[in-house]
Amino acid sequence: MADGISSHAKPSKIGKNIFVAGCCIVLIGIVLWLFLRQAEEPTKQPEGATSPGSIKSSIKTIPIPSEKIIDYDKLSKKNDKALTALMEERKAPYGVEKSIDMIVKPDESIKVGKETVRMQKLLDEVRLKQGEILETDLSAESKSKELDAFGIRVVQPGENIWDIHFNLLKDYYDHKGIDLSPSADEPDHLGYSTGVGKILKFSENLVYIYNLRERRLETNLNLISPLSKIVVYNMRRVFSLLDRIDYKNVNRIEFDGETLWLPAVQ
Repeated sequence: MADGISSHAKPSKIGKNIFVAGCCIVLIGIVLWLFLRQAEEPTKQPEGATSPGSIKSSIKTIPIPSEKIIDYDKLSKKNDKALTALMEERKAPYGVEKSIDMIVKPDESIKVGKETVRMQKLLDEVRLKQGEILETDLSAESKSKELDAFGIRVVQPGENIWDIHFNLLKDYYDHKGIDLSPSADEPDHLGYSTGVGKILKFSENLVYIYNLRERRLETNLNLISPLSKIVVYNMRRVFSLLDRIDYKNVNRIEFDGETLWLPAVQ
C-alpha cells in the first residue's frame, strides 16, 4: 500500500515542476519580446523638443566682426572700391576731397604701410597730454562715437604743417564757392598777418601730429617725416570754428597766440 501511494505521487510532483518551469520560460520570453520591441521603436520626443541632430544642424556660426581698419595704401591705390566709396561719403559734408586722406571714427584703426594704430589709443594719448583723467563713461563714449570724426592727413615728402593746414582751408572754402588765393596766408604789405594766416596759426592748437613708428604724439610741429607721421584733425572742432567765420570779415579776425576772435563793430 505504501509502495502504491509512493508510485502515484512522484509523477504528479514532476508534472507540477515542469508546468512551473514552462510558465517561467514563457514569462521570460514575453519580457524579452517586450524589451526588444521597445528598443527597436524610435524614442518619442516631447512636443517642441528637437533631436541632437537637428540641434547641431540648426546652430549657425556667428561671424566675429573683423577689426575696422582704414588702410591708407588701399585708398591711395584705389583698389578697394567699398573703402574708397566710404571715404568719399564721409568727406562729402566737409568738402575735403584733396586735403584729407581718411576720415575715421574713434572705434576704428588706421593702417599706413606696415604700421597700424587704434584711434582710441591715439585719442587716449591726446587726453593725457591735455591733462584729462582717463575715465570710462559709457554714455559719453557712445555719444563721442556718434559725433566725433577725425580727419587724417598722411604727411608726404616735402610737406610742412603750414601747407597742410592751408590746403585744408582752401578745400573748405572751395566747397563754399570761395576761391582762396594761394597768397591769402602771406603777411600784408606792412608785415601783419592776414585773417587767413591767423586762422592757420590758431589751427595748430586744434590738430595733433602722431608718429606712427614711435607710437607717440609729436610736440615739434616743424619736424615732420614723410609717410611715418600723420596730422590728425578733430573735424567737429575745426569745422565748427570755420563755420562761424564769415569770410567777408576774415581780415578783421584777431589772434593773441591762444584765442581767435572777431572784434565787435564800433
